[in-house]
Amino acid sequence: MNEIYRGIWVVAYRELLRFVQERSRMVTSFAFPIMFLVVFGAGFNRIVGPMTEGVDFIQFMYPGILSMTVVMSSMFSGMSIVWDREFGFLKEILVAPISRSGIVLGKALGGSVTAMLQGVILLTLAPFLGIHLTALMVVKYIFLVLLLSLSLSGMGIFVATRMRSQQGFQMVMNLLIFPLIFLSGVFFPVDNVSPWLQMIAKLNPLTYGVDAIRQVFLSGDAGLGVTVMGYKMGIIEDALIIGVLGLSLLSVSVWSFSRQE
Repeated sequence: MNEIYRGIWVVAYRELLRFVQERSRMVTSFAFPIMFLVVFGAGFNRIVGPMTEGVDFIQFMYPGILSMTVVMSSMFSGMSIVWDREFGFLKEILVAPISRSGIVLGKALGGSVTAMLQGVILLTLAPFLGIHLTALMVVKYIFLVLLLSLSLSGMGIFVATRMRSQQGFQMVMNLLIFPLIFLSGVFFPVDNVSPWLQMIAKLNPLTYGVDAIRQVFLSGDAGLGVTVMGYKMGIIEDALIIGVLGLSLLSVSVWSFSRQE
């Protein structure tokens, strides 16, 4: 059992070390969400106006931007599998005394911790946006970020197991990430759009991650929760949906990676 945990830790540590050493990746991972916050916030804040009492468009969008950062970082964690395959390092990992499930969990954990660190750093923007943070809010936020990033890391790893080039993986990820982001309620209240768009958004797993994190920062009585079949989703219900999704995606990723030769 200790060997399994040690293998997971070694793979996760390698992912963290790679992220720290790639300064360009670190810079772009922070610059991209800030750019969205500044451009969309400055451009639409006066046009859109308050989303609900005491919540303007920038405050509404901020939790969604945090979720977007987690999504992009965790889903691209599968890139390392494609990189290792192209340069032959994956064969060395596969013959190492580490189970296939340990490799997948290690890469997912490394991607999740990376996403969590990015999300925690972006919390420094909250006071400038008029959002007061408490210790309990930060604890809830970290838990949700880890849960969401683990779930979406499973999706990224599954796609990576089917790819043979970094270019192909990036194209598929871009095709997945942007619809997930724009149809998750990051920029609009899901319950206030047309029925057909509501249906698509409520089938989007990221919607529940955005909703949970938004409720942490804006509280559940802000009138911005997602309604499913007449029931207003709370943080616990959102977390359960994300957890079930994550377990399913990680299981499929382990199965797909186990078929690697």
